[in-house]
Amino acid sequence: MARWCYRHRLVVLVLWVGALFGLGAAGTSAGTDYSNVFSLPDTDSKRAYDLMTKAFPESSGDTDTVVWRVDEGASARDADVRSRIEPALKEIAGMEGVGEVVSPYASREAGSAQISGDGRIAYARVTFAEEANSVPKDLVQDVVDTAQGAERAGLQVELGGQAITRIQEPPTGIAEMVGIAAAAVVLFLAFGSLFAMLLPIVIAVFGVGLGMLSTMLLSHVTDIPEVAPLLGSLIGLGVGIDYALFIVTRHRRGILRGMEPEASAVQALNTSGRAVLFAGGTVCIALAGMLVMNMRFLDGVVIAASLTVVLSVLAAITLLPSLLGLLGPRVLSRRQRRRLAVTGPEPAEASGLAARWSSYVQRRPRSTAALAFVVMAFLALPLLSLRLGATDQGNHQESTTTRQAYDMLADGFGPGFNGPLQVVAEEADTGGLVATIRETEGVAQVAAAPPAEGISVITVVPTTSPQSEETDQLIDRLRGDVIPEAGVEAHVGGVTAIFKDFAAVTGDRLPYFVGAIIALGFLLLLIAFRSLVVPLTAALMNLIAAAASFGVLVAVFQWGWGTEILGVGKEGPITAFLPVIMLSLLFGLSMDYQVFLVSRMHEEWVHTKDNARAVRVGLAETSRVINCAALIMICVFSAFVLSGDMEGAMAGIGLAAAVALDAFILRTALVPAAMHLLGRANWWLPAGLEKRLPHLAVEPREAPVEPVETVDTDGPVRVPHARVEEPDGEGGASVVHGGASVVHGFIRTAEGEPVQGAVLTLLSKGGTRLDRVTSLADGSYIVAAPSAGAYLLAATAPGYAARARHVMVADGPLVYDVELAQGEMDAVN
Repeated sequence: MARWCYRHRLVVLVLWVGALFGLGAAGTSAGTDYSNVFSLPDTDSKRAYDLMTKAFPESSGDTDTVVWRVDEGASARDADVRSRIEPALKEIAGMEGVGEVVSPYASREAGSAQISGDGRIAYARVTFAEEANSVPKDLVQDVVDTAQGAERAGLQVELGGQAITRIQEPPTGIAEMVGIAAAAVVLFLAFGSLFAMLLPIVIAVFGVGLGMLSTMLLSHVTDIPEVAPLLGSLIGLGVGIDYALFIVTRHRRGILRGMEPEASAVQALNTSGRAVLFAGGTVCIALAGMLVMNMRFLDGVVIAASLTVVLSVLAAITLLPSLLGLLGPRVLSRRQRRRLAVTGPEPAEASGLAARWSSYVQRRPRSTAALAFVVMAFLALPLLSLRLGATDQGNHQESTTTRQAYDMLADGFGPGFNGPLQVVAEEADTGGLVATIRETEGVAQVAAAPPAEGISVITVVPTTSPQSEETDQLIDRLRGDVIPEAGVEAHVGGVTAIFKDFAAVTGDRLPYFVGAIIALGFLLLLIAFRSLVVPLTAALMNLIAAAASFGVLVAVFQWGWGTEILGVGKEGPITAFLPVIMLSLLFGLSMDYQVFLVSRMHEEWVHTKDNARAVRVGLAETSRVINCAALIMICVFSAFVLSGDMEGAMAGIGLAAAVALDAFILRTALVPAAMHLLGRANWWLPAGLEKRLPHLAVEPREAPVEPVETVDTDGPVRVPHARVEEPDGEGGASVVHGGASVVHGFIRTAEGEPVQGAVLTLLSKGGTRLDRVTSLADGSYIVAAPSAGAYLLAATAPGYAARARHVMVADGPLVYDVELAQGEMDAVN
């Protein structure tokens, strides 16, 4: 498929562009129909909601508030205040799309409840003809401008409500654009090429664009919450850029090592592309794990996020090869193309900072592991005070009109006025219940509405704010003591009660959810790497990463550390549904990094059976691309602080912290250090289990080749064949040579110090050069031998005497260390 997309690049590009514009036209004409369904089955708030729907089937539009306050010593009832407010309210009531305006000046009896006890604060209710999502923003802006046009010295006017919140949000796409711009900078620094930088961004834009447009259309046929597209674009941008980054990096490496562009693209898709498919599948499976929670609200999030991930993966494995075909060698920078033409292909060994760090971890695994664990444990401490709840307009920034209106209502009518409870009784006579509730601790006001259809609704205003623990305790008191003692069949509902039930159900079901995704990850890694210890280590690391990232989340959003710097408003509880979404995404992303890291280690282990070398080489060759991918995700996720949505900001900061800790501490330090300490046990699997497990290869499986029989000085031996693939020189299929093995070891001085940059050459008996490599920072090397037999291994390094040794390659890889000495004559054995 990769070859077909590469060769038919214009057809593939036209199909993708057509799909984007076609869905864009359909989505624009259809609009959106998002709905937030927070109610849960078998909860008290859901039963209250059902009774309310039965008694009042006519659903009114969104109701917002206009709040005004006068200076101390004045009153909202003063004639000069009324002369400015009443004309504004009358003008708002006459606007098309406004259903009703309830003013405190309409009548003395009805309006007195809308003026505070000290007379300084008053409010009017503005009911639109439609729900908040459907109210035109132009109409909302006209309402705000008209109301605030009544302000004067000593008279402050603010507005609150869901419709008002919509016009405060930054323009759609600001967070995405900032994230993409930051990712572009990282990609340019990593690649040094404008075209290579643009490739991952184009793939992410297509994946996210199609995902969001598809979600818009699906909102008309199923319940999709408002936050779902935001979370879908958040995860889509991250994985879309990262998946394309892995493939482009592999493609560029192939060209730099002498492959033709088409052959390199095919190889990149056949290796990194397979890993992308596996990684994308694990992310979707992790997201689908949210269905275990049995919450309708999360179903829409699963649909939006999974659809975006699937489209991002499809773009990476089909659209990306076509773009690679269009660019050809221009995927490299001009400097890289000139160097390739002058000096030829570059060596395959990793070097630089990554190799030095990998060598350091190998030398000091205990101290590295201990330090990394202490850092993660410290960051996880705030998790012990985690409290789930809901955010509201009281968490908005102080400069917003919704936050000002919220605080004014709380000052004038009590903290609980912004989150009243609704006690819904299945009988008309509720006088006794009203009296009992009025005497209950924590109740500020009680008002009963006229019954309808034999159902009564009692509005209860708590003395505390909707987010306080005392309000939660009041709900429990009403349900557990007050209502049963009154002998009335009644249920406690309202937005505050719904979110409390949502948080309680989430907390109860969260352990099962965590267990399910951890078990799933264990099973996938067990099958992929044929090991019991590797998936156990990954499961433990996922739990550590989750604990530390939630600790950061609690410290920032619940304790308020740095909220002013980030500009995310006032501290409060962690949104109830966020742990489920974050754990799903964190599990998927952690699996990505684990697969890319351990697959390279596993490949080296299979060839050498040397655990220390496998871990060292795997970390040296993958840490750079993993850290680069993580840095891109951190930029993308952190940009969602600018989304204007509290839940989006929480998810962005939480996931950015999780990715940073996972990539820079766990996968770069703790995982390799632990694997060094565990040694060969990393790759242990009972023989009985090995036979029963299905084979799931992340990398393409090599075709089996029969062993050949050869002869050395000790007699005939059986040497297993491997495969060495080389390009055919015409961009076509690779030429396969069988019977290959390897010679590997270390280049050291007489004092045992590693020699970096030594050139090792493997020669045949007739003097033909078979392979040439350069030693890494730790002195390690590996050269390929075409078959079993005798060879000459030569080693040279500046400042050292050259060495040459006859080596005999027999059954399996040969471990051979070379010692170089300074100031000696060249010696040949």
